[in-house]
Amino acid sequence: MLDRLNEDMKSAMRAKEKARLIVIRSIQAELKNAGIEKKGNQGLTEQVESPAHYLDESERLAVLRSMVKKRRDSAEQYDQAGRKDLRDIELTEIQVIEEYLPKALSDDEVESLVREAIVEIGAESMADMGKVMKAVQPKAAGRADGKVLSTMVRRLLG
Repeated sequence: MLDRLNEDMKSAMRAKEKARLIVIRSIQAELKNAGIEKKGNQGLTEQVESPAHYLDESERLAVLRSMVKKRRDSAEQYDQAGRKDLRDIELTEIQVIEEYLPKALSDDEVESLVREAIVEIGAESMADMGKVMKAVQPKAAGRADGKVLSTMVRRLLG
């Protein structure tokens, strides 16, 4: 992912895609900050290209999902405030960030994963929701939002 970000940044500079370049740089900055936070300042003396290298792939994806979530929240607030121009900027940034995330699961795929987890756990009622969520989240591996998963679990257990 880090190499791809660097290549995409160079391509955006060459193509003079200013908006895309800003988003890619913000992704790199967020990853760098998360790497520093994880390793602390003592790790910065080691020979590593970027502190983002301290993060494993799942941690990098978590940073990107967090960025998308923040932008969705901002877009919603801008929409409620009648600022369609700012909402559109946030939505465009989300599209660029999502290029680096794995493809999201469809509703049918989410339902299938939840059904498997219910059978696996032997869940029978809403009292087992926590167990089902604990089993299904690793299987979704960041390809489905927690809210989507919990809604499906509720629907199938309810």
